[in-house]
Amino acid sequence: MNKLLKYTFMLLCCFLLMGCLPLDKETDKKSIVCTTYAQYNWLQEIIGENNSTFELTLLIKDGADLHSYQPTIQDLAKVSSADLFVYVGGESDQWVSDALKEAKNKNMLVVDMMDVLKERIKEEEHVEGMKEDHDENEDESEYDEHVWLSLINAHEVVRYLSNEVQKLDDVHKKTYEENTIRYLNDIDDLNHQYEQVVENATTKTLLFADRFPFRYLLDDYDLNYYAAFPGCSADIEASFYTITFLANKIDQLDLKSIFVIDQTNLKIAQTVKDNTQKKNQKIMYLDSLQSVDDQKIKDGYSYLKAMKYNLKVLKKAL
Repeated sequence: MNKLLKYTFMLLCCFLLMGCLPLDKETDKKSIVCTTYAQYNWLQEIIGENNSTFELTLLIKDGADLHSYQPTIQDLAKVSSADLFVYVGGESDQWVSDALKEAKNKNMLVVDMMDVLKERIKEEEHVEGMKEDHDENEDESEYDEHVWLSLINAHEVVRYLSNEVQKLDDVHKKTYEENTIRYLNDIDDLNHQYEQVVENATTKTLLFADRFPFRYLLDDYDLNYYAAFPGCSADIEASFYTITFLANKIDQLDLKSIFVIDQTNLKIAQTVKDNTQKKNQKIMYLDSLQSVDDQKIKDGYSYLKAMKYNLKVLKKAL
């Protein structure tokens, strides 16, 4: 509650100050503002390179994480004047509703990805062995925000975003349609490759000694999992029970791999490995696209490259 009050106070201050700040230099371009990298890259593919109609902005950058992001006054100003604003729509985006109420552009098109995907949205779940968040007052269900990690979801959202872009610029409608069809074919082709890898797999269970943001991806291909924490957990310390459970599960299923989503924090994975009988498992990294730094983008990082990397890792593990 203290965190919520602190954030609400900050947001009110931002709106009070926003009127005193100079906005970005006037431009004839229409503004598209995205919160996270996946949607930003999807829109890059839809509008194409060297597009002269749109100015595309990514808010959560420099390696910042969706779950800990707090908008700056400049970020709120960009959202306020956007022609199209795209956000995930989960618990981490609680700041958005107040930002939109204060928006200067009342004709703004707004895309809530979780609302677009409402038929496919899943509640965060606690599987056996996972450390519980002991909050007696937590009665409401929390929905899994990591919708972009499903290629099936990506297909649906890209198609929806393309329609919104065409509403803002019907002059180049044909170009956007062609770009979208090409990109959707790439997404569908990669989805088919995932299906083939899983069909030929000898193992159908993955074990994460970390948070678990991959529920949408694994559910798409009927894969099972065990994990130390749920997807959006802030925990960094696993209980003795969780460590022991995961190590025993590796022994029971004879798993050859332990997965992490953070390449810098291997402490839990190494502890689980040390408590197995064989102690010979490979610790493997899967990219959740939650924290993408600017240098990676400059070096050619993309949504499809990240998902192709994940497929390569899964093929080795399965």
